[in-house]
Amino acid sequence: MADTQPSTAPAGVTVKPDEELTPEQYAVLRQCGTEPAFSGKYWNTKDDGTYRCAACGTELFASDTKFDSGTGWPSFTDPVVAEAVTLHEDRAYGMVRVEAKCANCGGHLGHVFPDGPGAGGQRWCINSASLELDTDAKPQG
Repeated sequence: MADTQPSTAPAGVTVKPDEELTPEQYAVLRQCGTEPAFSGKYWNTKDDGTYRCAACGTELFASDTKFDSGTGWPSFTDPVVAEAVTLHEDRAYGMVRVEAKCANCGGHLGHVFPDGPGAGGQRWCINSASLELDTDAKPQG
């Protein structure tokens, strides 16, 4: 497991304290962990709504951009607003990947791969533990 990453939230942004995160959320959001494939609560969810960051509530993905990638993690074609997510080179585990983080609080979300079905050709492979599905919200993006 990677070292704990402190929140990078800007001043004035409300972020759940570490002790309010579940152990799985903490491992993913703060330690850049990955939940096992086909184990997260949203990998097969088809409910409508907006997926928010589990640490700070930022709108990240709309359910209408979610698709079945066959990988066992929730996959999206793109974020609600591009600026909601920051991308970083990740060279962990002997691979070169693109890590996705919440732009608001710095929480680790997952990775982006160039094999998606959308117009941009990206697959946003996101850990369920980093998300909360808000079934009452419509994306603001």
